[in-house]
Amino acid sequence: MAGINPYIQAPELIEKPTQKFTITYLPEGKTITVDPASPHGSGTGLPGSVLDIALAAGIDIDHACGGVCACSTCHVIIEKGFQSCNPSTEAEEDQLEQAPGLSSQSRLACQCVPNGRENLVVKIPAWNRNLVRE
Repeated sequence: MAGINPYIQAPELIEKPTQKFTITYLPEGKTITVDPASPHGSGTGLPGSVLDIALAAGIDIDHACGGVCACSTCHVIIEKGFQSCNPSTEAEEDQLEQAPGLSSQSRLACQCVPNGRENLVVKIPAWNRNLVRE
């Protein structure tokens, strides 16, 4: 499904990046360079989303619904570069209301697509780092 939920309105126009940028995932401290000329995604979440990029780089962010904006398990906090991300939809905001530890810069990683104008710093909350899988 790759970020598409047929039961909600799709996000409006999402600006794709045109230049290289980085995303640093905390607390891992791992920095990923994103090159729009050679995109590598996981196929989970919207293409080019914070979740899509993280999973392709081996960074685990819980995503119980498969990245289709139907839960809040991929809640992250964009500590730097928030303005370079696509606007959240009403459906995303409805799901975020269920997540603990919300901040004014909270997003669902599956729906947050950066445009590449700024480097990002993304904090994965401690409750979201599920390292044990069944």
